Amino acid sequence: MKFMQYYLGKWIFNFVFLIGVAVLNLPNVLTISRIVVIPVIFLSIYIHSVLWSILAGALFVTASITDYLDGYFARSRNQNSVLGRLLDPIADKLLVVSAIVVANQLVTPLTYIPVIIIMCREVLVSGLREFLAEFHVGMPVTRLAKWKTGFQMTAIAMILLQNLPLIGNPVGVLGEWLLWVAGILTFITGYQYFEKCLDYIYTVENNKKNPVKQVEQEVKKIAVKVKNSVEKAVVKKAAAKRGRKAKTADAETPAPKKTAAKAAVKTSRRRKKAAAKTGVKEIKSATTQTTAEASLAAAADRPAAPEKTEN
Repeated sequence: MKFMQYYLGKWIFNFVFLIGVAVLNLPNVLTISRIVVIPVIFLSIYIHSVLWSILAGALFVTASITDYLDGYFARSRNQNSVLGRLLDPIADKLLVVSAIVVANQLVTPLTYIPVIIIMCREVLVSGLREFLAEFHVGMPVTRLAKWKTGFQMTAIAMILLQNLPLIGNPVGVLGEWLLWVAGILTFITGYQYFEKCLDYIYTVENNKKNPVKQVEQEVKKIAVKVKNSVEKAVVKKAAAKRGRKAKTADAETPAPKKTAAKAAVKTSRRRKKAAAKTGVKEIKSATTQTTAEASLAAAADRPAAPEKTEN
């Protein structure tokens, strides 16, 4: 009994912790909501009613939309978190597998084939991602895989909503056809991922046989990492430099007025000094001229000296 109480209390604590973290982050709330609706969708296997089927289909459609919205809000609001990166792929896999299990009860036996392909592909890709993660090799989602997800979600939603009045049967048939399309795309994308993993394994094995190539590839990887880090550092440095220039420009904006005023004061002072110097020169020249004229007048008024006669 104590053992059960301990683990029950631990589970409640972890659940409350996840909810507390998610409340502070809208993308995490949307991701957790996809996990929460899974039991309601799964109960459609045991509750055979039109209202419950419609509820399960509506919840699946809403959960599929949140798969796009959580990534959109995480990027637009810059709310990327470790919890979100952990829960997002898990929530997607749980939702798809649970909904396919439910939809499997509503389709013809021939449609079991794409259902099995989809489920096997999910297991295969999860295993490949886990294997490549040990070597720090990513497996990016291709455009064809995104189309596969769109067809798959639409097909499952139509199959779950086939109990709608009036339009339910045609919607269910169309959903089965779309599920076949999703199964074909699933097989192609799964093969592409598996081929990429085989290429990586082949490259690793060849490098083991040829140490020189292995060293070259390691050097190339290091060079790429250094190049990326240098580019990021240059971009950050340029951004910081632009920010400093902008701050300096904002701080020095009123400075030109003061400089212009000082320049105007200096110019007026120079002009006054120049005018004063010019006036002094004019006064000096006038005084000199007056003195010269007075000297000439005095010399004219002075009697002439008697001439000397020679004996």
